[in-house]
Amino acid sequence: LWLTPKITAFWKIHPGITVSQIISDVATAASRHDLHVGYAVPGDDGDEWREIFRDRILAYGTPHFAREHGIRGIKDLLRAPLVHMNDDHNAWTGWADWFRELGHPPPSGRSLFVNNHMIALQAAEDDVGAVLGWEGLMARVLQGRLVSLVPESIPSPAAFSLRINPRASARARLFADWLAAG
Repeated sequence: LWLTPKITAFWKIHPGITVSQIISDVATAASRHDLHVGYAVPGDDGDEWREIFRDRILAYGTPHFAREHGIRGIKDLLRAPLVHMNDDHNAWTGWADWFRELGHPPPSGRSLFVNNHMIALQAAEDDVGAVLGWEGLMARVLQGRLVSLVPESIPSPAAFSLRINPRASARARLFADWLAAG
């Protein structure tokens, strides 16, 4: 949601450096690449890690979904259909975590489980259920298609981090430095 515009800006400044963007929700592929950007808690794996940004997590849905399910407050979300990220390879913050952090029990409404955040966003846009999202990421992309359903949010327990492979090239490190600075 935010990386592609960054790569485009980098290409305009450094037209001689090619950046290949490979999208995967499976973190195990990270060791084969110079750089890996993801929602992660930095590990003690010999790689260099840099925090890119940390965000707040909110509940999103369409205005139609909010009306249809009578979402006026957080307790209404507990019974509403929710889109869940179901992936053992990522540290995604889930609905149970989100509600617990806000002092509520786990949700009891209908659930849809997906393993990709873009699919989760599309399901929410199709009024299948509410979805969790990061405030800073959502604002640029959604442009009113999805709205914050309730005012409550939680601080993201993990950050979007940049992992630099020790074998990363000088060009990859230049991109990493530029990305982390901006």
